[in-house]
Amino acid sequence: MIRPLYISALALALTPCAQAQLLGQPPLVQHDAAQDINRIKRDKKAKSKENVEWLWQYSPPPADGREHDLIQDPNFLPFLDQYFTAPQSFWGTDSSGRTGRRKSLAETAYDFLTVPGKVWADNNRYITATGSVFHLRTSRGLLFVDLNGDHPLAVFAAIDWIRDSKTTDQPDAEYTLWLFPNHSTATSANPAYLPGPLIHSLTRWMAEPVPGTGIVQKITAAIVVDPDGTPHQIAVPTEAVQPEGPTLPKRK
Repeated sequence: MIRPLYISALALALTPCAQAQLLGQPPLVQHDAAQDINRIKRDKKAKSKENVEWLWQYSPPPADGREHDLIQDPNFLPFLDQYFTAPQSFWGTDSSGRTGRRKSLAETAYDFLTVPGKVWADNNRYITATGSVFHLRTSRGLLFVDLNGDHPLAVFAAIDWIRDSKTTDQPDAEYTLWLFPNHSTATSANPAYLPGPLIHSLTRWMAEPVPGTGIVQKITAAIVVDPDGTPHQIAVPTEAVQPEGPTLPKRK
C-alpha cells in the first residue's frame, strides 16, 4: 500500500495532467495562452473591417442611379443606425410626437433621403446618394460614403431652412448646411478640414436647383457635428481644386 505522504510528494513532481490521473481526477486540459491571444486578435481583425460594398450596386447605370431601391434595401436602416449616432438639434420630434425628444440622427437621415434623388459614383470609390423630405422638397439630404479602408468615412448632410429668413418659395431664403461624419475629418493643422471628394459631392449637390422650382438654395451657414455631438461652424464648402484619393479598380 502506498502511503499518502509518498503520493503527495510524487504528485508534486509530476505534470498537472499526470497529477490528476494519479489522484483519480479527470486530466486537465492545458491551453496555449499565445495561441488563444493570436486567435482573439484574428477574430477582432476579421470583425473590424466594415463591409459597405453593398451600396455600390445602386450606383449608375442608370444615369441617376437607383436611390429608391437603395433606401428599400434591408441593409439601409441598420447602416444608418450603425454609422450615424450623434445627437442632432435641428430636426423634428420623434414619430410619436408625444415624448418631445428630437429624432435620432439615423431617423433624421432617413427622413431627408425618403424622396429619391440621385446616386453618383466617383473614382470607383466614393458613392453619393441624395434625396429630400416627403412634402418638403427644400429639406434636402445627402449621404456620402468612401468605400475604401477598414473603417469607411460616411457623412450625412442636410440643408435646413433658416426660419427667420424669407419663405422657401423665395430665391433669397437662407439655409444652413449640417454635416454629420461618422468619425471626425478634422486635422491638427485644420480643424475645419473636409476631404476633397466630400467637398466635390457637396458642391455638385448644392448647385442643383430644388426640384420643380429652378431655385438654387442660398446656403449661408455650415456646421459640422462631431460624433459626440460637438458642433463646429465652418465656411460653406466651395469646389475642391483636386479630388483626393486614388481611383480604385473597377467594382463589380
